[in-house]
Amino acid sequence: MTANQVQGPAIHVQGLEKSYKKLEVLHGVDFDVARGSIFALLGSNGAGKTTVVKILSTLLKADAGTASVNGFDVATQAADVRESISLTGQFAAVDEILSGRENLVLVAQLRHLKDPGTIADNLLDRFSLTDAAARKVSTYSGGMRRRLDIAMSLIGNPQVIFLDEPTTGLDPQARIEVWRAVKELAEHGTTVLLTTQYLDEAEQLADRIAILHEGRIIVNGTFAELKQLLPPAKIEYVEKQPTLEDVFFAIVGDDGRHGDAGNERSVGTEE
Repeated sequence: MTANQVQGPAIHVQGLEKSYKKLEVLHGVDFDVARGSIFALLGSNGAGKTTVVKILSTLLKADAGTASVNGFDVATQAADVRESISLTGQFAAVDEILSGRENLVLVAQLRHLKDPGTIADNLLDRFSLTDAAARKVSTYSGGMRRRLDIAMSLIGNPQVIFLDEPTTGLDPQARIEVWRAVKELAEHGTTVLLTTQYLDEAEQLADRIAILHEGRIIVNGTFAELKQLLPPAKIEYVEKQPTLEDVFFAIVGDDGRHGDAGNERSVGTEE
């Protein structure tokens, strides 16, 4: 690996275009993702988010433009790109017949890694799944399955991970569990590109947010920078009322809260 590959952005995208027959999906997409950061690609269904991920993970070829991951060109150095990344799709790709630990051991064995048992145990501990290690995945909750799925994707220590709609279909408590896991990825130095249609998810997780609309990046910046695009807020004094999230966790308990999760608007914004 060259010095430029180490020092440059983890992901570089310039002028990316893609069409499916007469349907134009991407129209000149540009963005960079800094190493060790969480970058959210935010957009509604059909905006082109998954198409971007498929191109960056070498599953799809762009019609025009360039893209590199970890310093490797996705078109001409696809094998090197695949060695650097891991991809977690919209639905957890776990074997429900096996236990959580068996899923992890199997992936480590398939990657021909030494001591797969230790690798599995370390990931179970990291993602708070040790107590459920011997249980079949069919008994896991949605949040536990997704955390196991992310843990499996980290075997082999990929430098870049793509999370495509990681909390689709999860309940509020499970979403917070996954958010915690994603934050820990960046804390360990992994670069995360996250696609989502949930505004609160991008707000809570991302260091930078790019809004993809009708195949184009229409804005790209930190949440603080994006807020500056709006008129100054009006100051009003109102009586603070409990939010739906306050009611939800008061009833079911606050086991899902962690760190600053009390500020996450995971219930009120998900449809």
